[in-house]
Amino acid sequence: MAEKKSNKSLWVMLALIAVILAVILLLPGCDRTAKEADEEQAATLVKVGDTAPDFVVGMFDGSQVRLSDLRGKVVLLNFWATWCPPCRAEMARVDTDVIERFAGRDFVFLPLSRGEARSDVASFREKNGYDFPMGLDSTKSVFGLYASNYIPRNFLIDREGKIAATSVGYDTAEFDELIRTIEKTLENQ
Repeated sequence: MAEKKSNKSLWVMLALIAVILAVILLLPGCDRTAKEADEEQAATLVKVGDTAPDFVVGMFDGSQVRLSDLRGKVVLLNFWATWCPPCRAEMARVDTDVIERFAGRDFVFLPLSRGEARSDVASFREKNGYDFPMGLDSTKSVFGLYASNYIPRNFLIDREGKIAATSVGYDTAEFDELIRTIEKTLENQ
């Protein structure tokens, strides 16, 4: 009888430990250490309030876009890659949560594939059915103006060409906040 009771106590204790570990692992932000957050911050070369560095980028369709030509519009500059799981998760939300939501407004979603060949982006677009405009930053030259590491990365640029918000990585709540910030930025100007 005593052995049965101790086995039951052991199972209860193991279950409690499993629950505690699950809660710790699932808490927002617990997967990012303070050191990682500091590294992400240090890798960000432009901050909120800075003027967005100008660039010209080749688009997937063969055209070119110059950032300064988009003045007067709110621009969401997004750096991503086909091999990056968080980038793919974020990109899956773009059609409905960004492009459709802000259609017809002074807004441009400008995703730039970082460090990839056109053929890789073409395969990714076809596989996922994406037909919205995408830029190709195969040499990472545009990325290098904004950051030195970490994707996905977003820079929200206001109508005057200033950085209004930044984000690194993909988190559902953070992306929802970015959408609210886009809305506020569009309303404020």
